[in-house]
Amino acid sequence: MRFLLLLCVVLCLVGNIIGMTRSQVKKTLQIMKKQCISKIGVPEDKIANIEQGVFIEDRLVMCYIGCIYKTLQVVKNNKIDRDLAVKQIEALYPPELRESTVKGMDKCLPIQAKYGDFCEAVFHGAKCLYEFDPPSFLFA
Repeated sequence: MRFLLLLCVVLCLVGNIIGMTRSQVKKTLQIMKKQCISKIGVPEDKIANIEQGVFIEDRLVMCYIGCIYKTLQVVKNNKIDRDLAVKQIEALYPPELRESTVKGMDKCLPIQAKYGDFCEAVFHGAKCLYEFDPPSFLFA
């Protein structure tokens, strides 16, 4: 029993240090994608290519992006919170994507202040993240 507990603790620590692979992150995001499509009612064809930089300026797409960020638990006071986002990046992202993604967050999060609407703010923030470093951008 002690061995099992120790093994679980070690695996959790290693997971936090190593992170997930890009493929594992994508699988996790697919679960969130299904939930948010259902919740928001956005047609899948409008969000199918966000990860490739196709950001359709449509209210449902904007709120879908907001739903993903809320599901990732990186939203506080209706804005993406840097500290919460960095914790998720460190826990989930592969090591080779972390530094660039955090730099992108630092550059793009201030964009939220330009918009009074949560959905618009996160839409433009996500678009900025893609434009900052397309190869490091992960999205559902």
